[in-house]
Amino acid sequence: MRLFVLTRHARSTLNVEGRVNGDPAVPAPLTDDGLAEAAHLGTQLAQLPLELCVHTRFARTRETALAILGDRTVPLLEEPLLDDIDVGELEGEKIETYRAWKREHARSDPFPGGESLDDAARRYAAGFRRLLERGERSILVVCHEIPVRYALNGAAGAADLDGPAHAIPNATPYLFDEASLARAAEGIERALGDR
Repeated sequence: MRLFVLTRHARSTLNVEGRVNGDPAVPAPLTDDGLAEAAHLGTQLAQLPLELCVHTRFARTRETALAILGDRTVPLLEEPLLDDIDVGELEGEKIETYRAWKREHARSDPFPGGESLDDAARRYAAGFRRLLERGERSILVVCHEIPVRYALNGAAGAADLDGPAHAIPNATPYLFDEASLARAAEGIERALGDR
């Protein structure tokens, strides 16, 4: 059986500040609590024979990956398809401002100077398909809240990618086998009307 462990990065400084970040060039290091969360997840995953660790272009995902792996020798791979949503001009704004903008716009509307939620969802589906094309049997994927949420809801066949699973805690593992990750990609595309 192939195993894909998806997790949101550990707690970062921007999480503490309640600010959104969709630009990988903006620094948002892990907090001390975040480093401890990631190390704890590493203890949980210590007995899994991980063959690859995928992270995004955001430093907080790589930092989380390294803290999870500790002294294990596991190849790292950067996957931009699983990057956080590009929020454009909302970069660095409070989460409340981001949520207010989302309430007033359709999922297909791009953030000013950024991408739309639908475009990000298509990107995530493509990212999951790219993972499925790889040959490794066990892959740790350290990404962001929204791709994990969409994977869970897509795999469950939910019509709404934002539910029923919504709040995704930091540094928490979500396990997918090959069939369920394929269902996640298909479910995302179906919810968008792409299939």
